[in-house]
Amino acid sequence: MRIPAPAASFLARFVVFVGLALGSVACARKAPPPKYVIGFSQCTNGDAWRQAMLAGMKKELSFYPEVDFRLKDAKYNSALQEQQIRELLQEGIDLLIVSANETEPITPIVEEVYNRGIPVVILDRRTTSKLYTAFVGGNNVEVGHTAGNYVANLLGQRGQVLEVLGAPGSSPATDRHQGFAQALAAYPGLRLVAQVNSNWERPSVLARLPAMLRAHPEVDLIFAHNDRLALGAYQVCKQLGLDREVKIVGVDGLPGPRGGIELVQDGIIKATLLYSPGGEEAIRTAMRILRRTPFNKENILSTMVIDSTNVLTMKLQTEKLASQQQDIQRQQQLLHQQRATYASQQTVLYVLAAALLGAALLGLLVWRAFRANRRINRQLEEQNQEILSQRNQIQAFAEQARIETEAKLRFFTNFSHELRTPLTLILGPVEEMLTSGPALLPAQRHDLGLIRRNAQRLLQLVNQLMDFRKIDVGKMPVRATEGNLVAFVREIMDVFERPARQRGISLRFLPAEPTLPVWFDVNILDKVFFNLLSNALKFTPDRGQITVSIQPLLPERMVRVSVEDTGTGISEADKAHIFEWFYQGQQSAARGSGMGLALALGLTRLHQGQLTFISQPGRGSTFVVTLPLELPAELRSGISPTQVPAAFLLDEDIATPASATDAGVGPAAAGAGGEALVLVIEDNPEVNAFLAQKLRPHFQVSTATDGAAGLRLAAETIPDLIVCDVMLPELSGLEVVAQLKADWRTSHIPVVLLTARNAPEQQVEGVQAGADLYLTKPFNPAFLLESLRTLLRNRDKQREHFRRELSVNTATVAPQRVDQKFLADLTAIVEANLSRSELSVEDVARSLGISRVQLYRKVKAVLGTGVTDFIQGIRLTKARQLLLDDDLTIAEVAYQLGFSSPSYFSTSFKARYQVSPSEFRVLHTAAG
Repeated sequence: MRIPAPAASFLARFVVFVGLALGSVACARKAPPPKYVIGFSQCTNGDAWRQAMLAGMKKELSFYPEVDFRLKDAKYNSALQEQQIRELLQEGIDLLIVSANETEPITPIVEEVYNRGIPVVILDRRTTSKLYTAFVGGNNVEVGHTAGNYVANLLGQRGQVLEVLGAPGSSPATDRHQGFAQALAAYPGLRLVAQVNSNWERPSVLARLPAMLRAHPEVDLIFAHNDRLALGAYQVCKQLGLDREVKIVGVDGLPGPRGGIELVQDGIIKATLLYSPGGEEAIRTAMRILRRTPFNKENILSTMVIDSTNVLTMKLQTEKLASQQQDIQRQQQLLHQQRATYASQQTVLYVLAAALLGAALLGLLVWRAFRANRRINRQLEEQNQEILSQRNQIQAFAEQARIETEAKLRFFTNFSHELRTPLTLILGPVEEMLTSGPALLPAQRHDLGLIRRNAQRLLQLVNQLMDFRKIDVGKMPVRATEGNLVAFVREIMDVFERPARQRGISLRFLPAEPTLPVWFDVNILDKVFFNLLSNALKFTPDRGQITVSIQPLLPERMVRVSVEDTGTGISEADKAHIFEWFYQGQQSAARGSGMGLALALGLTRLHQGQLTFISQPGRGSTFVVTLPLELPAELRSGISPTQVPAAFLLDEDIATPASATDAGVGPAAAGAGGEALVLVIEDNPEVNAFLAQKLRPHFQVSTATDGAAGLRLAAETIPDLIVCDVMLPELSGLEVVAQLKADWRTSHIPVVLLTARNAPEQQVEGVQAGADLYLTKPFNPAFLLESLRTLLRNRDKQREHFRRELSVNTATVAPQRVDQKFLADLTAIVEANLSRSELSVEDVARSLGISRVQLYRKVKAVLGTGVTDFIQGIRLTKARQLLLDDDLTIAEVAYQLGFSSPSYFSTSFKARYQVSPSEFRVLHTAAG
């Protein structure tokens, strides 16, 4: 591109002008002052005197911004101080200031630094060598001498003196003692009766001085080598009641809180000797050395006595100096700001000059860029129109896909509901005939059991199909709550205990921890573990073994749940397809729908977990669920988890495989027979084994060795009877009984207490706690066995009593005891929902805030019946009342009580009362 001649001439003149401006600014800048690095090796900076020294240095250094000041603190460690000095040498310092911790150990390294040609300033504590550049500090011998003369005048040249020395081996302590002793020698009436060593800090005085004062109660005055030691001496004297008799003199004379000047003004100590920290003088001497100006090798700081005669003057002077120092600091800050402003203005000037030059160059490119941009903008506008058209098409496709997805979901939901209605009509009469109907022939009971199992299986497939569709369209949310994963898995396994026992399969549970808090969605993981356990039970042969283990993976913040079986295993051909939907494998036996494992995988991934497996044909399979211990906040719910195991089933019993189910097999009665479960809680291993041996031929027996484990087993297994020792570790037997009776889950269980304490008042205490029987050791095993049978028979009678009360009038159950309160709440919930034909055991358990298994065990233990039978009984009892009302037809009564049809109502009513509803109405109307 050609530039017009006038424009080129102007640009040339502009560039020359900018160059001259930049040159003039560069010439105006002054050369910076030389930089210095000063290293300071401090023995400690923890006390007030050392802090004052460091503050003085920093105050003086504020006048020398070109100095790089580096501090290393040895904390009373000579070896560390030597190492730190060597570190300063490696860093490259121009001058070293040393305040030695101990003179002997530090002298060699100071000489080495001096011999290297680096100036050394000794501050406060001298070394044993003369190889140093300058010394700054007080004359400690003079300090001690001045203190001795002042003490002589204060005591009238007669009295007993105690000296609190500094750290042994330090030059200040040695010199001060030397000067003090020399001064006292001139006064025959003064006697130094004792000395106390310290480490320059107050706690050492508090620990050592009391014993010395008790040994020398005649002491008139204490001379402490610094004001901190003097304050400690005062505290000891006050503790011993000597604070009015003993005078105290210290050294340092620092201003500020708890400084020597304040201690004198407050009358805590009699006087203090000014010992200047020398921080300012050390920096001044160092700068004279570095700038090669005249300096003194020995810079001795003067001292003076500060007592009540001049303490106010000293305080005012120090406060005035502090105020002036603050003014100086403010002026320095203002000067620093002005310098920063000047530097920023210079920078801005450079930037502006460079910007002007750049603008001149960029202006030449703007015109060409403008033309290129116009061409590019036209192209972009065409592309934007094309993209907009494509976006509108994508949005239309997405909306159409959303509408189709919603339609599919509604179709599957409606289809599922249509399937559930006939399934309910099939299962209702079948359950009635199996539980409350007339006596059936074995073949009939077998056929009805076959119908119930397959209807339940069909309902399970419908539920799985619904879950599959929800996962497929993303309509299954995760609502996680924090709960005990161990208890959750154990409760699911309880449902599989009976069918596994019928087939002789050993069902083992091996959690690594008794409790494991995990964030999880109960409804999702319930389906995952139920499918895995159901699959394991299906493919495990009789007398096989299923093992469920839980292992926390704390470093990865994960938990691993494994389900291992000894079944047929998975063939190599099936392994690649085992998680595919509707895949049934090549095995000919025990085929399912092909949805269980696929559903478990989808739900596990939805829960941000992983599902894997290991299998060998003929040697079993292991499915591993790996879950995170915590879930993101958006997946959490504030609602407490309601654990409802076996969510696919309609009733309390799990559908067992056809090969393992016999006609007429139902839940064993927990009465006085061999199926009753007895829990033994005894901490003595021999007594525990003896009781289990005697009871096992007649009952099922589980054992616990302490009260806490016994309570946990009682809540988990709901035994029919508990035998408990009184003397248990941590939680006594009486406390166990009290907690059992207070918990409605276990309040109905009879408890027998065993104890070696046979006093009448102790037996009364046991009965008051709620025990049903109190036996003393040694006891007769036959008597114990017969007592347990009697208690179980009484429990059966109590069940009959509750059933009679409920059969006559459900409102008559008075909540006087825990069991009656439970039955009253249960009855109220059922009566409030009688019109709901879809009322299920899960709904009732959820209303009570418990799990399905706990509800079933409680109702079975108290009433000897299932929850479904209980609901049916309430409905039929209510039906007897409603049939007496002639204004209601039989069909209206049936629908009002939640029966799906009048025919099902008539069949159920006649099976219970041996008359039809119409016959019952005629009989009672005629009787009325």
